[in-house]
Amino acid sequence: MSMTRSPSLLQAFLPLAVLATLLGWAVYVYGADASYGANQVSLMIAGGVAALVGLRNGQRWAEIQDSLVHGISLAIVPIFILLAVGALIGTWVLSGTVPTLIVYGLKLLHPSFFYPAACLICAIVALAIGSSWTVAGTLGIALIGVAQGLDLSLPITAGAVISGAYFGDKMSPLSDTTNIAPAAAGSELFAHIRHMVWTTGPSILIALVLFTLIGLGSQGSDPGAPSLDTLPSVLGEQFNIGLHLLIPLVVVFALAMLKFPAYPTIFIGALLGGLFAVVFQPELVVKLADKAELSRPMAMMTGVWSALADGYKADTGNAAVDELLSRGGMSSMLNTIWLIFCAMGFGAVMEKTGLLERMIRSVLNAAKSTGALVTATLATAIGSNAVAADQYMSIVLTGRLYRPEYERRGLAPVNLSRALEDAGTITSPLIPWNTCGAYMAATLGVATLDYLPFAFFNLVNPIVSAVLAYAGFKILHTTPRANVVTHP
Repeated sequence: MSMTRSPSLLQAFLPLAVLATLLGWAVYVYGADASYGANQVSLMIAGGVAALVGLRNGQRWAEIQDSLVHGISLAIVPIFILLAVGALIGTWVLSGTVPTLIVYGLKLLHPSFFYPAACLICAIVALAIGSSWTVAGTLGIALIGVAQGLDLSLPITAGAVISGAYFGDKMSPLSDTTNIAPAAAGSELFAHIRHMVWTTGPSILIALVLFTLIGLGSQGSDPGAPSLDTLPSVLGEQFNIGLHLLIPLVVVFALAMLKFPAYPTIFIGALLGGLFAVVFQPELVVKLADKAELSRPMAMMTGVWSALADGYKADTGNAAVDELLSRGGMSSMLNTIWLIFCAMGFGAVMEKTGLLERMIRSVLNAAKSTGALVTATLATAIGSNAVAADQYMSIVLTGRLYRPEYERRGLAPVNLSRALEDAGTITSPLIPWNTCGAYMAATLGVATLDYLPFAFFNLVNPIVSAVLAYAGFKILHTTPRANVVTHP
């Protein structure tokens, strides 16, 4: 039996070079459609290159295959959440919940302050419930609809939603990443949250200022434009609009605040949406079923099942409204799930073959100062998000590899946990094949690379973190023999 050799630095970067080349080619040829197959093929080929390197270094195929099974198993819960969100979107449109949110949003939100308001609303709700995915899958889709009605930019709106959602998720003690990061670094939860204020606070303020400046120049549609004038009336003709239709939204947020798991919470919301559709939009449910031979009760069930599986198909006679409302269903998430499978498989092979650790070790050796160490941590977390394609893997892997070095240098663990969140959590939705990037693109209906330039909070936060680290501001130290924290 051959001995397993450690990979060289060239071998470690070879699969990444292949992936970067193929992804660049895919975007050049297919543009925004690259995520509908081309990116998946690129990830599969790059994963194959990583596997060949592992075999060259003495690993057995059975071991690599087992790593594929393990890596993909980590994505099973996110995949079920994606399916539940698809079902929720379908039934919430059918029930009138999303149309109600759009109608009231059009009345309350003016184009000049829409972007900062969208960011702030998502930030507050995400802070309360601790889930960026839940916020994007509920308020996010409604705000996208409002933006369409106001003739505002969908990429900027998606950037505002994601900025607010990830601020709240990052700072909430209910968030899973906010608990995972201190666990990986060895810090205490609330000390970790307090320490993040120094980098997260300035970042969200900068984002809000930028959204406000953009909003001041956005007047939306002209007063006589058809999209703004006709949307509320068209929705009112198609749906029975009313505040009572927001009850499913309240239930989902209440369950999230009670720390109910995300998958059952969202799926309960989807089923509740189906129930509300039967009670308050019965004719639409029967129409969606499109089964004249069925009895009315059976047609009702068939219509709800269709919304859960394939989403809502609008037929209002208004092309813009039909495009807005025809969405959702579990089937709408299948391409995203395909992307997640390929990305997680690539990350699993990179980790199993030791290529990911070899890359990180080379970065760690070059980080001499504290500022360089924190910046290396940020860069590693971002790179892990791209390679491992999952924010949890990014946080845990980076924390595991850097924790001994932080301890050796006498740096308090809150420095590491903060850096893990400033990059690992925050940049995950900016990478198209990452589980978070794929989820946000599928849920909001805006390609990752389109909203990326406008996710201001997510772009600014790692930069603020690196600048403060080099300045030595709020970098806490602990003595090797006593648990004493001092300022530098």
